[in-house]
Amino acid sequence: MKNVTVSMEEHVADWARMEAARRNTSVSRLIGELLAEKMRHDDAYERAMREALEFKSIGFSDGPYLTREEIYDRKSAPAGP
Repeated sequence: MKNVTVSMEEHVADWARMEAARRNTSVSRLIGELLAEKMRHDDAYERAMREALEFKSIGFSDGPYLTREEIYDRKSAPAGP
């Protein structure tokens, strides 16, 4: 483990002390766990974003896309009840 010095506002330090006591751990361990969770969350987000951007359409169109007028053409739609 690597030791680091962290500076924070007094009200943040108070919260950290109370939260660490509530979890029955040290402020140092609490901060380490919070940062590790943030890192895992950010890594998962980055991975999901990469996958989403690499997604290829699974459409089967071999021709041009329909125009807006063709998509919303109500004349050819069957009449409702």
